[in-house]
This record gives sequence, structure tokens and C-alpha cells, in this order.
Amino acid sequence: MSAIRPLEQRDLPVIANMLQRVLRKEKAPAPASLTAYLGQFYLDAHGDGITSLVHTDDAGEVSGFIGMHGLPMIHGERRLRAAICSSFMVEKGNRDPMAGARLMKAFLEGPQDLSFSETANRTSTQMWTRLRGTILPQYSLDWIRVIRPAAFALGMAGQHCRPARLFTPLASAFDRLYRKRLKPGETRWAATASSGIAPPALRVDEVDHAGFAQMLEPLTAHFPLRPRWADLPLEQMLADGGQKPDLGEFVLAGVTTAGGSPVGAFAYHARPHGIARVLQVLARPGQEGAVIDCLVGHAAAHGVAALRGRTQPALLAAMLTRRIAFLPATTTIVHSRDAGLVGAMASGQAFLNGLAGEEWSRLIGGRFT
Repeated sequence: MSAIRPLEQRDLPVIANMLQRVLRKEKAPAPASLTAYLGQFYLDAHGDGITSLVHTDDAGEVSGFIGMHGLPMIHGERRLRAAICSSFMVEKGNRDPMAGARLMKAFLEGPQDLSFSETANRTSTQMWTRLRGTILPQYSLDWIRVIRPAAFALGMAGQHCRPARLFTPLASAFDRLYRKRLKPGETRWAATASSGIAPPALRVDEVDHAGFAQMLEPLTAHFPLRPRWADLPLEQMLADGGQKPDLGEFVLAGVTTAGGSPVGAFAYHARPHGIARVLQVLARPGQEGAVIDCLVGHAAAHGVAALRGRTQPALLAAMLTRRIAFLPATTTIVHSRDAGLVGAMASGQAFLNGLAGEEWSRLIGGRFT
């Protein structure tokens, strides 16, 4: 008889191979490093009583998995437990058509105060909504800011045709000439000026993991619903976020006034001539546009072709005036028996995605050998 039970250490090799086949689309067996990381991420990490689940078939073999990790949060003065759903998969050829639905239902009936995912695909989104999950459109878009148009076009082509990268020197020459023609501070949909767009009154300084972690609480304190950063292993999370060599150099930076007062911060992977993936943007209220300009200017100086990141409602108004394009990607969706928490998220009062999510983990963009 099929059943659902908590993930155990003995399940990890099976889960690793399933993830390798189903989610990573790899034919080779899962390397030991992936199995070890799954144990660290799903069994050893802070879970606050929240456990991942496996589905077993009639023979007792693992045929499905829903991975989750805990996120301590606060809403006003109320301390909460959130569960983030990350890896969700059912083995191909599984004879139980309801395995995935039962896994999702068991997850949402867990001890947490709220559940959410920032990487729900079409199928899992349908499962969430059937179980009264709420889609958060303002958290579900990816944004793109083009800096070097030729390099951006070449990077997109290179994802499907590797020989296209042979034209990188030509693209670089075109971008230099095109960006020099733009006036200082000028932005177009396809490019930014080579003179930069960052406000001269602000300064950007790169920081280490500890320095970035210290900025999270003061720069997110204005969100009524936010993580309890002090209860999270932030330096380990940032270390994991940096172990994605295929995405490029991991850059952490703070934005301050001339007098040293912090107004924002950002974290992204810089890959010259490539599309830089932005993990996090933080800004004090009223400073969102200036921090975004600093991010774009800093990335341009690192030679990237474009920036791509996940939306935050607090940043949207500033982004709409800065030649930033938006596109649907995966869905951010929430479930809670507390209507007040769902309402806080639906109205943009929550700090979600990035470090308040799962994009920092090595399971997204990491390399295992």
C-alpha cells in the first residue's frame, strides 16, 4: 500500500538520483556530492519541526518527494514558522496518479503557519490552487535590464548555439561604440551609457558574507512580514549562494551615503559578456531607484551584458521608470490557514524571494561533480 512519510537518511541516494533524472535532466547517476548536499539542505539544516516528505509505492520503494526547509519569520510581534517548498517530483512511470497531489496535501497540512514556493511550475501551481493556495503575481515576475545589447543577444543565442560565442569580440566592439554615443546618465531599453548611471551622492562598496548579513535586518525592518534573520545561518546561506561557478563571480555590495549611512545593498553573480543573475536587492523606502541605478552601474563596470532577477513589490514602481522589462517565469504562491498572513503577502507587505526563499541554495544553479 502506498504511503507518505518523513524523509530519512537512507532515502537520500534514491532522492538524489530521482532529482538528477527528473529535475536536472541528467542521465548519469547522481554524484556523491549531490547526495551529501541534499542531506545538509533537507536533514541537517534548521527546520523548526518542518520535515521533507517522501511517497512510497505498494512495494515500499520511494516514488515521490517534496523537499522543504523552515524559515523563521515575524509578523508584527508574532513569531512564525514558514515552510518553503523547493524540490517537488514524482518518479516517471509511477502507477499512482495521485501521488503528487497527496504529497502536496500532506505538506500543506504540516505544522507551519504558512507555506510558500517561489519556483512553482504550471503543474505544481495547479495543485497549490486546488488546495486553496494564493498566487502572488507581484512576486512572480523576472525582471531584465539590458546593459550591452550585442553581448546580450549573443548570450541568448549562445544558450542554444555554442559556436555563436565566437563572435564575442565583435559584439564587445559594437557595444563599446554604441554605449559611448549615449549621453551621461542616458538609458535606453537596449543599453546604458558607458559613463554610468549611478547617483554621484552614493557610494558602493563590496562586502563579505558577514557584512552583507548585518545589513539584512535594518534594510528589511519596514516589512511587516519578514524573516527573523538572527535565527538563520546567513553566512552559510551566502556561502552556498556563492558556490555557483557557472553563474560567475558572486558579488555582495552595500550602498551608503557620503556620510556612511546605509541605504541599500545587492547580491548578484557577475559573468562578463553574460546575463548576471541577481539574488537580492535591498533598499530603504524612497531609495529603491537609486539602489537599482547603483546595481546597474556596478554590474556594467564588471562587464556583464544584462541583469536578471526576481521582482519585489517594493521595487516595482522604481523599475517601471528605468527601462526594465518583465517576463513570467516560475510562480510564487502561498498557502496559510491564517487569512491575515495571506493578505499581508497579497498586498506586498512581505519580504520574500532570494534569501527569503530558495534561490540561494546550490540546488538552483549549483554544480555537483
